[in-house]
Amino acid sequence: MKAIPYGRQHIDQDDIDTVVSTLQADFLTQGPKVKEFEDKFAEYVGSKYAVAVNNATSGLHLAVLALGLKEGERVITTPITFAASANCVRYAGGEVWFADIDPDSYVLSFESTSKLIESKPKGFFKGIIPVDFAGLPVDLEAFRALADKHDLWIIEDACHAPGGYFTDSKGEKQLCGNGNYADIGIFSFHPVKHIACGEGGMITTNSEKLYKKLSSLRTHGITKENMAENHGGWFYEMQELGFNYRLTDIQSALGITQLAKNNAGVDRRNKISNVYKEAFKDKIKYQGLQEGALNAHHLFVVEVEDRKGLYDFLRSHNIYSQIHYIPVHTLPYYKEIGYGSAGLENSENYYSKCISLPMYPTLTDKEQAFVIEKVLSFING
Repeated sequence: MKAIPYGRQHIDQDDIDTVVSTLQADFLTQGPKVKEFEDKFAEYVGSKYAVAVNNATSGLHLAVLALGLKEGERVITTPITFAASANCVRYAGGEVWFADIDPDSYVLSFESTSKLIESKPKGFFKGIIPVDFAGLPVDLEAFRALADKHDLWIIEDACHAPGGYFTDSKGEKQLCGNGNYADIGIFSFHPVKHIACGEGGMITTNSEKLYKKLSSLRTHGITKENMAENHGGWFYEMQELGFNYRLTDIQSALGITQLAKNNAGVDRRNKISNVYKEAFKDKIKYQGLQEGALNAHHLFVVEVEDRKGLYDFLRSHNIYSQIHYIPVHTLPYYKEIGYGSAGLENSENYYSKCISLPMYPTLTDKEQAFVIEKVLSFING
């Protein structure tokens, strides 16, 4: 059996053709493909605006800046995420506070977050960054009510979840990143994600004010709007200190064709998930799914007692599982600034057992059967 990774991009001939076509066009960056990708992505998730950036970490950075985070201000996020979900707060000089995860869904616990917020005076925290971990949407309706009560903003880290949704109390499907409950949504186009652009990210929002702020910060804080008539076509002004976080037309062209296939990809991921669940039912714990939700399944995570043993055993059979994630508060940087003993029992217990099995649309039935066979043979001794 050839090597089976935990995730893998899939590039079709139409992806290659559109990139070649863009390479032969007039613009490699700052051209029409970027806006086309933004418009199509906004339409796909149901948001009013989308801003393409060079990666999701840049998107998170711009999001906290656009929402006005200042030095010393505090933001809550989950420890079970990639470090960027927390690092973006540190980039702006803010303080990261961690709430625990739900032991069944593995996403940020509403109860833990609410308890943390209620333990402090109003105004102590400025925002919340929930993560749609592994592709499972957070119930942002509940978090929105909590945020409104305490005057907090919400950034939805939806990097794992394009195409996923939860159902709100009105029975309406809420697509990840649509901006109906979060102020800003963030997506990733890293190769192992649903939409592979090599690198890249997208910021979504329904706020025109935030859209303009994000667009400015993405491009050095420079604008040429309404200036050519009085000054000439060369003229521009730098209105604020921004960054070069632009996405290229080459990547945007690839993103457009990848986006068009995402629904089919999410459907295939869920079929793979269902096969895993049937095989592991009553044998191995896996991520729960709330009623009315669709998990976009960037990952398929299980919990086992001898995680290291299974990890090594699978590698010996050319199956390359992965661990998602080392809790952020236990990383050396965060321990050095005081997060070593955060009392996050669910997160630390989860980390001691979690392992991500192969999950990507081109995983074949034969390959998945091989993975399942090896996992069960290890578990059953």
